[in-house]
Amino acid sequence: MRVLGVDPGLTRCGVGVVEGVAGRRLTMVGVGVVRTPADAELGHRLVAIEQGIEQWLDEHRPEFVAVERVFSQHNVRTVMGTAQASAVAMLCAARRGIPVALHTPSEVKAAVTGSGRADKAQVGAMVTRLLRLDAPPKPADAADALALAICHIWRAPAQNRLQQAVALHAKNAPAAPTARVTSKGRTA
Repeated sequence: MRVLGVDPGLTRCGVGVVEGVAGRRLTMVGVGVVRTPADAELGHRLVAIEQGIEQWLDEHRPEFVAVERVFSQHNVRTVMGTAQASAVAMLCAARRGIPVALHTPSEVKAAVTGSGRADKAQVGAMVTRLLRLDAPPKPADAADALALAICHIWRAPAQNRLQQAVALHAKNAPAAPTARVTSKGRTA
């Protein structure tokens, strides 16, 4: 399985490609950051992010894209920028028919370090160890993108089994009775 992890951001959008399967050694295929100038117009920044992600998709041909799920922070402006960059990544993948998975920061930290409260240094250290790198990728956005890809590789098999079980249950469940509305507007 080849996964492009995206740590969304307007100034620095981390990208990292990891290849492997759950329970086996993982390999880093590539890692980097798509950067945009903070003083540029928002529309131009989003186009630059799109172009950068498209280049990564062209070059590495991932089977899945894992994006950090945007969560509420105290700084609304930061949340908006992160959400916009996240949407660009999802759009690029959807345009190509590549499945997208969203993972929360705590889910990624827990998958990679064993603790959902791990700090950036701990995530970077574990990514370095898991991918057998000489040093943690810099900046932290790049390491976070690799952590997202690792998280997806490890969690996708279980998530797929759950989705299949839910679909099977829904298919075999008896249909719920429907209410009938009388001519006077009352439910019978």
